[in-house]
Amino acid sequence: MADLAHPGSHVPGNSGRWDPARTKSRRLGELTVEALKSPTTLAGAIIIVLLIGMAILAPLLVEPNLPDPYQMPRDWAQINAPPGTPGHFLGTTPEGGDVLYGIVWGARTSLRLAFIVVGTTMAIGVTIGSVAGFLGGKWDDILMRMVDVVLAVPDLIMALAIAAVLGPSFQNIILAMVALSWPRYARIIRGQIIHVKGNEYVDVAQLMGDSRWRIYLKDILPNTITPVAVQATLEMGRVVLFGATLSFIGLAEAGLAEWGNLVSEGQQGIVTGRWWVATFGGAMVFLWSLGFNLFGDGLRDILDPRMERR
Repeated sequence: MADLAHPGSHVPGNSGRWDPARTKSRRLGELTVEALKSPTTLAGAIIIVLLIGMAILAPLLVEPNLPDPYQMPRDWAQINAPPGTPGHFLGTTPEGGDVLYGIVWGARTSLRLAFIVVGTTMAIGVTIGSVAGFLGGKWDDILMRMVDVVLAVPDLIMALAIAAVLGPSFQNIILAMVALSWPRYARIIRGQIIHVKGNEYVDVAQLMGDSRWRIYLKDILPNTITPVAVQATLEMGRVVLFGATLSFIGLAEAGLAEWGNLVSEGQQGIVTGRWWVATFGGAMVFLWSLGFNLFGDGLRDILDPRMERR
């Protein structure tokens, strides 16, 4: 019976049993290292490290604007100042905001947005998808219909509706994105659990007397979480891109150090030669999305079974 659990297992009982969590985490680490051998994946990883490093070191790179460091400082005597202006290395916005400050602290805003939204939606989605896939039956029907309803509503319309009710703010952007993003994780984990439940080592665990939730935590979840991790990596880029879109259309508070806000403030200047505000803000959104998409695509490609057989 132990042989059915995993090739090479020879000691029956819990002490000699294959540990899927340890095996899967080791395998994921090996695949990540293999993925980094790809130039595009490595380029994505370098971009991510640089941008996250800038976000973490923001207080050291640019002096915080106290009492609220996430609000850009204003210099009304230097509105629309071009790059290279003394005291404003990347220029200023039409409202006198320092562009360099918006870029650096905007990275911190984006990092905060991505971690909060991705972490929260992944927890919600994995919980709902796990209940649906593991318990099945009426639970699966009810929860998946709820997922279908949320996915049927266009993201932008839902975000606008939430902002109309609660008002424009960074916190409401987070709320809107959490409400919209969790179904993706629920669908992925549900499909993976339904597939893994049919494996022999799950049957062996049942025959050995393990409880249903111990089987889920020890034998099923570790073997279904990898696609969720890849999705989370891709979502880190999508969340910031969508957040910048919401800021651009005015759903964030004025003056927030955020890249979408920079693009919004500088959009009129593009046609009048004041290109720097929108260009620098848009470039940062592009680099963030590019980095996570390159890295996430590399992980996804290397985890494809057809890739593993090469």
